[in-house]
Amino acid sequence: MTLTRDDILKAVRGQPDRFDNKGLARTLGVKGEARRELRGLLRELEGDGLIIKSKNKTYREADALPGVMVIQVTENDDGDLFGTPETFKGDGAPPRLLMREGSTASKGKGRGKSQDQASLTVGSRALCRIKQREDGQLIATVMKVLGEGPSKHLGVLYKGGRGWRIQPVSKKARHDYKPVKVPATSEEGDLVFFRSTRKNKGDDRLADIVETVGSAVGGKSASLISLYENEIPLGFSDEVIAEAKALTLPEIGGPREDLRKLPLITIDPVDAKDFDDAIFARPDDNPKNQGGWICWVAIADVAAFVTPGSELDKAAREKGNSVYLPDRVEPMLPHELSSDLCSLRPHEDRACMAVRMVYDKHGVKRKHSFKRGIMRSHARLTYAQAQAGFDGKPGPEAEPVIDILQNVYGAYMALKKARSNREPLAIELPERRVNVNDKGEVTSITIRERFDAHKLIEEFMVQANVAAAEALDAKNVQSIVRLHEPPDRMKLQGLTDFLPALDLKFSLGERATPARFNKLLEQAKVKDLEETVGMAVLRSQSQAVYSAGKGGHFGLNLTHYAHFTSPIRRYADLIVHRALIALFDLGEDGTTKEELSPLKETAEHISSTERRAMTAERDATDRYVAAFLEKKVGAEFDARITGTTKFGLFITLTETGADGLIPARSLGREYFAFDEKTKSLIGVESGDTYRFGRLVKVKLLEATPVTGGLIFEMVSKPEAGKPPKGRSSRSGGPGRHKSKGAKHKRKRKS
Repeated sequence: MTLTRDDILKAVRGQPDRFDNKGLARTLGVKGEARRELRGLLRELEGDGLIIKSKNKTYREADALPGVMVIQVTENDDGDLFGTPETFKGDGAPPRLLMREGSTASKGKGRGKSQDQASLTVGSRALCRIKQREDGQLIATVMKVLGEGPSKHLGVLYKGGRGWRIQPVSKKARHDYKPVKVPATSEEGDLVFFRSTRKNKGDDRLADIVETVGSAVGGKSASLISLYENEIPLGFSDEVIAEAKALTLPEIGGPREDLRKLPLITIDPVDAKDFDDAIFARPDDNPKNQGGWICWVAIADVAAFVTPGSELDKAAREKGNSVYLPDRVEPMLPHELSSDLCSLRPHEDRACMAVRMVYDKHGVKRKHSFKRGIMRSHARLTYAQAQAGFDGKPGPEAEPVIDILQNVYGAYMALKKARSNREPLAIELPERRVNVNDKGEVTSITIRERFDAHKLIEEFMVQANVAAAEALDAKNVQSIVRLHEPPDRMKLQGLTDFLPALDLKFSLGERATPARFNKLLEQAKVKDLEETVGMAVLRSQSQAVYSAGKGGHFGLNLTHYAHFTSPIRRYADLIVHRALIALFDLGEDGTTKEELSPLKETAEHISSTERRAMTAERDATDRYVAAFLEKKVGAEFDARITGTTKFGLFITLTETGADGLIPARSLGREYFAFDEKTKSLIGVESGDTYRFGRLVKVKLLEATPVTGGLIFEMVSKPEAGKPPKGRSSRSGGPGRHKSKGAKHKRKRKS
């Protein structure tokens, strides 16, 4: 037999890094003098770049993966896990490998999985043995599950005096990086994912570019950066879009009633693109409920279109919720649903889930019932237009439905009585709106007007959510609730520690209730500290989450609460709709047994997606605000100190609500120490103080749109204090610490 180069390539193909020289000889049946020929062919193949010799003297094809490598799990496709190499030096996209359990598979009853395989989830890392099947599919057999590896970060690629650099987009980053290798097609301003190699070359920190995802150049980059940085899925697959386009409106019949004559209306922000809730109210004509009200809340019937296990359902669950940024929305559902079939546009038939609620004259609910039907919105109003109708000054949009508006408002006044008696947490913080034009440029930052119309819609939605939770709980039906637990003692301790500095107090000896917090907020309002103390109270609260168990809502002071009113933009609401459909026998598309088993996991997942959405929304706003203020570097602003740490003061501008940092080292020539109890920075020599909550004048030194970072300089002088004993005020005695002053140098923008 004559040995050929193809024989050798065929032997190493699919068996990377398995054979050395002797192993290949045995596999190919090469003996005696023929081994010299084998060694010669191996040198030729290696010289031609067709095979690679490892440090262990084993061989693999040049474009093949090593026999053993670290794989990161990137997706779960109907139970099959797929991953990509943690480091990939080849051209093009990294290969996609099917994960398989190792030899430690369970030998017990059933098929089972190895402990390692069972513990793998999206994001996990594992040391794997790599092989290729005959059909070309790469298989990664798990040898060992590893801990967290080097995190993937987002940065902007740019050229500096020392060549290509990567500037991280995170505010927390303190250094830039030097890429080990830059793709040939790279351009300055590219947005890239990178991983630190944890190695340095001189003063440079090295990083590997993992993926290029777009450009950071242009006005709309702030949202793009925020979405990618928080790993929010963008867009929809062709399969999801095709499924959405094939949907049609269901017909009236069976459990679906004709509700088109019910004069429901929608009230939304002026810039709303979709309308997922409608309301109606009228006086109750039951003589046993004089002065009472019948209220309707109708919600887009998303469950009619997004059924369990469908491609639409998988995509919606993965996203968890829609993400609202200053210049765009990343929707949970495709446009065909969110802006069309499930948008309650006026004078168009739409499928809905509705709840009918009966209240007495004091706003106390007597009963409720759920219906499924086809509705038709009788008017689309903005909050301002609805408010004009409530005030008896309707415009042309509100005039045709003025009677409906007056009834809705009458019902709200009754509900308001019950709300007042319930005493929910009443934190009223200004909501600032970043106005962005078509080019992605910030034109202004304004405070949203808040009308009774806003509060009316909020209260109607709260009541619908309560009714949904009570209906499910009454029949012991498991679904997903909105859980907001009372604040824990540690957070309350932080609140009580600094309040004395504002001449306020909150005792830990009494049980924390919304009413007690409201009393504190009223006291703060008298001292013009309502916003500052409101933020502090908000930070002391537990974070609301989704739960597959039971629980109430501390902030709203409710024992039952679930999200029912926005299935277009929240997956939790869709699950609640399905549970109600199954409970009241309203169709065949209710909750399935398969959906119930992972309910706890789903609740944890959508709690996580909600947190990442909130972070992305905040980050995008910060970046747009920084871009807006970039042209105002050097200007002075009124601000309030809203946070103190050992490294500086956090301030919030009065006009725009922008948040920034004043580094402690820039406060003056003496050292300012952080006092944890009073939340103040105090000069160690003079005793002069910058305290939490104080109104100050600041100067903008630096605005960095890529990170959203704002650096300020303090203009206002500190409050005079008493120097510690043994020191004279303003003296330069022993232990004096000098700062670098306001004109400190910064190595990089932060």
